[in-house]
Amino acid sequence: MTEHRHALIRKIREALGAVAPVVLIVLALSLTIAPISSGLVLTFLLASGLLVIGLGVFMLGAEASMTRIGAHIGGSLARMARPGDAGAVSARGLLGATFVSLLVGIIVTVAEPDLQVLAGNVPHVDTVTLIVVVAVGVGLFLAVAVARTLLGVPLRWVLLAAYAVTFLLALLSDPAYLSVAFDAGGATTGPMTAPFIMAVGIGVAAARRQGRSSGEAARAQDDALGMLALCSIGPVLAVLVLGFVFGQSTAEYAGETVVSHWTSVRVGAAFATELPGYCAEVAVALAPVALFYLVYLLLVPSARSREALGALIGLAVTYVGLVLFLLAIGVGFSPLAMRIGSVLGSETVGAPWTRLLATPVAALLGWFAVRAEPAVGVMGEQVEELSGGTVSARAIGRALSVAVAVASALSIVRILFGIDILWFLVPGYAVSLALAFVVPPMFTAMAFDSGGVASGPMTATFMLPFAMGLCQAVGGNVITDAFGLIALVAMTPLVTVQVMGLVSMRSRRRARASGAECELAQAR
Repeated sequence: MTEHRHALIRKIREALGAVAPVVLIVLALSLTIAPISSGLVLTFLLASGLLVIGLGVFMLGAEASMTRIGAHIGGSLARMARPGDAGAVSARGLLGATFVSLLVGIIVTVAEPDLQVLAGNVPHVDTVTLIVVVAVGVGLFLAVAVARTLLGVPLRWVLLAAYAVTFLLALLSDPAYLSVAFDAGGATTGPMTAPFIMAVGIGVAAARRQGRSSGEAARAQDDALGMLALCSIGPVLAVLVLGFVFGQSTAEYAGETVVSHWTSVRVGAAFATELPGYCAEVAVALAPVALFYLVYLLLVPSARSREALGALIGLAVTYVGLVLFLLAIGVGFSPLAMRIGSVLGSETVGAPWTRLLATPVAALLGWFAVRAEPAVGVMGEQVEELSGGTVSARAIGRALSVAVAVASALSIVRILFGIDILWFLVPGYAVSLALAFVVPPMFTAMAFDSGGVASGPMTATFMLPFAMGLCQAVGGNVITDAFGLIALVAMTPLVTVQVMGLVSMRSRRRARASGAECELAQAR
């Protein structure tokens, strides 16, 4: 019990360190260039406390539940496809593993909180239709990702083929679906889906390593990451295809009214009113995973253990943390972010020069906001463990901060100048895919997974409302201009993390060369 208490305290301290900079920046803005009502500030401060607690509890629960469950299921999928000790993939086993992967992908994605937030903000597509289509896209590409890992196909070739098809469709698609499609790719890999899918990949790779030679085990280790990368492509393709089915759209974003609560009683009432909705939303999100895992335990008796019981208890802890987290950002963060964006973009509310500050403010917020993404901490720990400590969670965090800061700034530039998102996405993905043939495979998989992890609930419900508020204030088209921020946040880590890998690779080469010269000098 004491161990769990210490772990919770450590997680809450980490959450506090991640959230505090965002709080200080927002308070500084509200007291200077973007004056905000005291009611909104009071709501934001209370939400910040809930966010710290919720994020800490969630990370503790996800570590004990989603990662363990995903690893168990991933190992079972590998054993299903590779029966016996020979290690060869059977056609029947591979078909069964991919079918189960399809179901798992759909089940986990349907109730992803990030996806529901995004779907609720899209006016020209029915919410249920969008969620189902995106879930099927994730399921199909999770099946592709599992098959790739089992067969040992290099990730870069699969990514190259998938993105070639994606951008071919994107060039022909309706602009009203383009930004939403790429945003869907980032929003689906949120706090529920990302840790689970990454753990599935680790479980499949771990099962592949058993009984293999050192070379095959090393290749399997490289394939432990990368599933999230492929699962981010499925929703993009699915929404683009949906656009061709529905045809052109003339829908416009109706806008939202930011409600300010003037007293502490009203602030408390606002949280109390929204709490039941978030409790139900997270219950719907976790119930399919819990039921699926219970069925798995019934069908695989060998999986029943104290660890399995701990995973189920961890799901309950995850539930509490995710409810508090989503309640905090939904009630306290989203309205304030939208209001700040609106004030910075308005020529009547703010000063005439405040628009010039929108881009650096967005970059600063993006730099710190990504550190509060729930799945970022989970991924950092997994990468550190998989790499044996050669890639630290801190290094991943720095690369993601740079990426999200750049993405946030580019999003504001798009809004202010009305630039088509493809002018950023096509070069960005071209550079990313080119780097995939230069850097070590582990860094490529890590980079493309990072894109999904970075575009979580803080992006969907804090940075995106900021961009939407600014877009409305400057008179832009929210659907084509503000939407796309999540897509850019999902794209930029592909470059920064691989550049980090390139720098690391060259540093090691120089170190080895220096070591060889020293040995040669000593021999002389």
